[in-house]
Amino acid sequence: MLDIQVIDDPAAATVALEPMRSRLLSELVAPASAATLATRVGLARQKVNYHLRALEAHGLVRLAEERKWGGLTERLLVATAASYIVSPSAMGPVAVDPNREVDRLSASYLIALGARVVREVGDLVRRAKETGKRLATLSVDTEVRFRSATDRAAFSNELAEAITKLVSKYHDESAPGGRVHRLVVVAHPLPQKSEPKEPS
Repeated sequence: MLDIQVIDDPAAATVALEPMRSRLLSELVAPASAATLATRVGLARQKVNYHLRALEAHGLVRLAEERKWGGLTERLLVATAASYIVSPSAMGPVAVDPNREVDRLSASYLIALGARVVREVGDLVRRAKETGKRLATLSVDTEVRFRSATDRAAFSNELAEAITKLVSKYHDESAPGGRVHRLVVVAHPLPQKSEPKEPS
């Protein structure tokens, strides 16, 4: 089972986003039969089978085991991943693209960058899996609390200078066997946690 599966097929995205099918995917972290799932989700087994066939047809669940009970065969299915994310490429020509954004300081440009990361890395993961290779990546995730807007601006300037210096040091356009990597650095305010309401 993959940790994360990136869905780039529009039909598979439609199937995965249907509420009952999404629920069935969450139930299939461990192998289960249609009969077991029907009890858990409160649907008829035939209806569950209908949803499972759709999920299986789009590669979102797979056969884990078959058990023989007298003359019957019970199929146990399992999700292909622990969690799923829909790639922007599933949206086709209307998918967000940072090359179409003008204001590089806008929130929409940051979202477009994030979408491109999902699209590109999702495609690289798929290719690596097909060839049995490992994909080398680097990510840094941290939080910083600025005292003021002035400090935030100073931090941004210093960070940009540091990255420019590192890139100029290590970038080699003509190195034989070299491979271009994309570096994206983003910063955004954290969503504020809602305060618990006082009992009345």
